Order: sequence, then C-alpha cells, then structure tokens
Amino acid sequence: MGKFVIKPMESEDEINGKGYVHYKSWHETYAGLIDAGYLEAVTLEKCVATAHKWPDNILVAKDGEQVVGFAGYGAYRDGTIPACGEVFGLYVLAAYHGQGVGYALMRAAVERLSAYERVAVWVLKGNRNAIRFYERFGFRFDGTEAEIRLGTPNTKCRMLLERA
Repeated sequence: MGKFVIKPMESEDEINGKGYVHYKSWHETYAGLIDAGYLEAVTLEKCVATAHKWPDNILVAKDGEQVVGFAGYGAYRDGTIPACGEVFGLYVLAAYHGQGVGYALMRAAVERLSAYERVAVWVLKGNRNAIRFYERFGFRFDGTEAEIRLGTPNTKCRMLLERA
C-alpha cells in the first residue's frame, strides 16, 4: 500500500469509489453474519446509486486515485441522546485492514464531530473485528440493542465514545 489520504468525498470518481467500497466491504465483512440472500441483493449498482443520493458528510480514504475506505458522520439520527454525534458507517477494503486506514478515517470523522460530547456507532452483534476496532478506539457498549432486518432478524448494538 502507498501513502493514503483522508479527504471529503467530492468528485464523481470518489462517489463511485465509495459505492464500490460499500459493495465490496459488505460482502467481505458480512458473509456468514447476515442472510446470504439479503447480501446477494447488495449489488454494486445499488451501492453506487446510494453513494450518489447521500454525498454529504462522507470522508474517503484514497490510495493514489483509488478509494479504499470511507466514513459517514453527522448528528445522532434519532435524537435520543443529547449532544451526540454518530459515525453512520466505516468501511475499509479487506486488503487495507491493519494498515491504519480505518483508524485514520475514524479519527477524522470524530474530529469533525468535535462539537458533540459523545459519539455513537452501531455494530452488528457478532461482528468481532469491528467490535475490537471500536473498543481500541475508545468506544464502549452502553447496553442499547435494536433489531435490524437484513433478510432475517439481526441485532445491532450501540457503542459510545465519551469525550473526557
């Protein structure tokens, strides 16, 4: 891997690259964790279309001209936690795991949420790699769980990063 940069998503190529990372990382990450039929329906075309619909508050990690990861961030979506930001998604191509890309994306997203006292992430129960990553970053489970249907019922768990 060359040197990677973290930057706001801006160009058509970056939007398309984000869509590709979304598609590829879902298949790399969730195989065996979610319903195979649901995962099969997560197509490159759908992920690219989604990237074009919601281009705001997205950071991309680039290795040269290739998007290799992304993070989406903003105010906590359901408003149940006061003064809380949220990292909505953090995905990195498997070939770039362990190289600091995810950490750099998370650090940049959390910095952009500096106005909030805490930052939330939701993680799929059983996604051990993501849970370990978030814990190393300082997130802790707060006991909140919710059902999410990904073809079949799954459980997502909320983790919070409390600012000192």
